[in-house]
Amino acid sequence: MAASSSRQVSKNRRGGNSNSNSWIMKQARGILPPVVALLIFLVIWQLLCPPGSQGLPGPIQVVQGAWDPFIINPFFDNGGTSKGLALQVFSSLQRVAIGFSLAAIVGVGLGILVGSNKLVYRALDPMFQVLRTVPPLAWLPIALTALNDNTLAGIFVIFITAVWPILINTTVGIQQIPQDYINVKRVLKLSNKAYFFKILLPASLPYIFTGLRIGIGLSWLAIVAAEMVKGDVGIGLFIWESYTNAYLDRIILALIYVGVVGFLLDRSIAWIATKIVAEDRK
Repeated sequence: MAASSSRQVSKNRRGGNSNSNSWIMKQARGILPPVVALLIFLVIWQLLCPPGSQGLPGPIQVVQGAWDPFIINPFFDNGGTSKGLALQVFSSLQRVAIGFSLAAIVGVGLGILVGSNKLVYRALDPMFQVLRTVPPLAWLPIALTALNDNTLAGIFVIFITAVWPILINTTVGIQQIPQDYINVKRVLKLSNKAYFFKILLPASLPYIFTGLRIGIGLSWLAIVAAEMVKGDVGIGLFIWESYTNAYLDRIILALIYVGVVGFLLDRSIAWIATKIVAEDRK
């Protein structure tokens, strides 16, 4: 009996070790390829831009040039626009949060209205298709003139950039609801409220979140560009000031920040989408 119990414990331990090793291998397969690709890229970059060469600095020169204070102290604040990269990014993210939130509210709400009413769709869709092709920065002079405030103008540019993919994807999602779902409403005599929350919204959620993911990416692109042209404290203005002073190492470091933050924003929306859609399907 004791021997049998001992063998069972041994099997459980081996099973636990096996599961642990399997998890480690799975994580390694996901992490190692991008890490190896990044290392190869950095080596090639350094070989093409050795120390002492003119033009673009290599990764070693970037670290050396931007180390103090931009790498070791991203939160320093000397007043005005002299701030660390973390604070610059935070300022830009504040504008993005406001502009994107407004775009999400307007885009989803208007998209539901346009997608569920054929007359409204025929009336507004041509105008939307024309306006969505206007480059984001083309709106900046109008926003500056009308609002007379750099921060509000930047928020407006974010809004007008992000609202179109959200609106259009929401509209398509509503229009793609199967006719059988609409028939269910009629058969069960569901109220408009029940139909909206039980059928219409859940069926269109994948389309809505696709629009939100596109919108958040475009928002981040728009604020960086807007700040470079006419901005206050923010990552875009930091890049432009670094360019005017020929600090290429700072520009490259800022671009890394921009890319990482953009990646995290996209993954955040994707993670929220998986949680909400999965919860809705239960």
